[in-house]
Amino acid sequence: MSAALQQARREFLALVEQLRPDLHRYCARMVGSVIDGEDVVQETLARGYYELSALKEMPALRAWLFRIAHNRALDCLRRYERRMSEPLDENTAQIADLESDPETLLPREQAVTIAVARFAQLVPTQRSCVILKDVLDYSLEEISESLELSVSAVKAALHRGRVRLQTLSAVADADAMPDVSPTVRRFAALFNGRDWDAIREMLIDDVRLEVLEATSRRGRKDVGVYFNNYSSRTHWHMVPARLEGREGLAVLRSPDSTQVVNFIELTTDGEHIVRIRDFHHVPYFVRDADIRFGL
Repeated sequence: MSAALQQARREFLALVEQLRPDLHRYCARMVGSVIDGEDVVQETLARGYYELSALKEMPALRAWLFRIAHNRALDCLRRYERRMSEPLDENTAQIADLESDPETLLPREQAVTIAVARFAQLVPTQRSCVILKDVLDYSLEEISESLELSVSAVKAALHRGRVRLQTLSAVADADAMPDVSPTVRRFAALFNGRDWDAIREMLIDDVRLEVLEATSRRGRKDVGVYFNNYSSRTHWHMVPARLEGREGLAVLRSPDSTQVVNFIELTTDGEHIVRIRDFHHVPYFVRDADIRFGL
């Protein structure tokens, strides 16, 4: 391995540490899901790391990674057969400099709190530009480089995307508490009672565990060790919840707290648990997650 490649990979890993939360904010809004967004981030980082060795010249890593993330997100959308594109006006170069008009700027406070799923209702070009500008505070030139669009095309996509989001954000989300299966409710009760033996009895023999950025295990015996990590956190409290329609546990620091610090996704089969997915080691994940406590 050349010294230049080794240096590039060191720079890549250092950049990833600081850039990963922004990549997740981008990918989650691109695909309309914080869970699927994390999958896209992992694909992006894996693809970027291994493609470095094939490059003749080192790119501007930040813009290069966002281009990879953008393409991975579009691939994810294609897998779900969603609508992919909408042509911009032919005369986008003649569109006024909308950046100078404060009325066209989606306030950052509003942009970062709009439900992630709302962004999925924009066509991809608009979606990308609004996320990079109004959520991540990128300049027009940085967006242009990352998406390989002209600055005038970026301005046009921003304007249209902002107008569409303002309309969508006026529609209130339903506040009704979602229903959660008896299996998840029992799992939460046993967790809060620290009854690890009873929890292990709920696992199927071939249960799968994924703790993102930490470990993967399979089988009741190996997965059973996982609960030792929580046994020392005596004040942590689990609440049955749903995230994007998926069942799981909202993790609180205490029974009196309302702040969610983690989400553990559970896949059930009747009265048993067949899969556990824990996001503890990607703490930025819950920042944008619309976790709703269950009945």
